[in-house]
Amino acid sequence: MPGVAPDALVLARTDDIVVALGDLRAYPNGFQFAVTAFAREPLRDRQAFGSGGFLRHFGPGPVPDDFLRFGLRFPDGTVLTNLDPGSPGPDETGPRLLPEGGSGGTRRYEQSYWVWPLPPPGRIDVVCEWPAHGIPETTVELDAGVVLAAAQRAITLF
Repeated sequence: MPGVAPDALVLARTDDIVVALGDLRAYPNGFQFAVTAFAREPLRDRQAFGSGGFLRHFGPGPVPDDFLRFGLRFPDGTVLTNLDPGSPGPDETGPRLLPEGGSGGTRRYEQSYWVWPLPPPGRIDVVCEWPAHGIPETTVELDAGVVLAAAQRAITLF
């Protein structure tokens, strides 16, 4: 069972959109969290949330403005983003940022991620940018100690 970090981080805020990181759950070998976007008013374009706005950008050419760019920079300089290629193959190593489930509607959308392995001690920079919603590249600090302490509280079942 995971150890849970109690706090959420507001990553970016405009008059109409808030992007937050929360639901951080850590295990001895990695951690999960959710990036959630909240809209003041229902968004007409359902693709603004969901696969159009949150999952990895596939295809050639520039990243569209309606894609929420998100990433982590570990204390050792490792950078993980939602622009990274898909799941690792059998011969590939970490670290990895892998999308998990997502859900929501026209005013809220949440996308979960798995990060492997745990970060080294120090500061994790959490970066997001969403040009279509007026969010420039924004960085918020997360103490890796919060993640590592939550991992220490995880309970091995088997």
